[in-house]
Amino acid sequence: MNPVIRILEAIIFGGRWVIVPIYLCLLFLLAVLVVYFVGEIVHVIPMIGTMSETALLLFTLSLIDLSLTANLVVLVIISGYENFVRRVEFSQSDPRPEWMSRIDFAGLKLKLLSSITVIAAVQLLRSFLDISNQTDRDLMWQLAIVLGFAVVSLLLAITDRVEGKH
Repeated sequence: MNPVIRILEAIIFGGRWVIVPIYLCLLFLLAVLVVYFVGEIVHVIPMIGTMSETALLLFTLSLIDLSLTANLVVLVIISGYENFVRRVEFSQSDPRPEWMSRIDFAGLKLKLLSSITVIAAVQLLRSFLDISNQTDRDLMWQLAIVLGFAVVSLLLAITDRVEGKH
């Protein structure tokens, strides 16, 4: 094989490491989400006794949204690193999470889309709980977005299943 081609291919293959700073920045974003989550809890604790049921539900849904977003960030970091950069090695004392051995790029796309759909649905539920502050137009757009994500998720799942059988 031509040495120039070998060097070019080595550079291209090594280029996958360029994405690592993005994953490190996502780790920083994850830390920011955790700080924000804790800050929200600390802010609301003194008011918990005086909150209405609707306000408490809205607060809970906000925390669930943050949790789902944090899960999404973790999923992107770990599976993206594993799929595009390098397989993560684990010790016997720190076993590999079960989902990591099963997820490939198609599975990652499906999990990401499903997570985004759930986050959008939680946001829609929050809007319905706070319906007096929402316009019909905004609610319809939110519903359309959730349904759009759901349909695309379903189509992707069906496509992956059909491809897996052939």
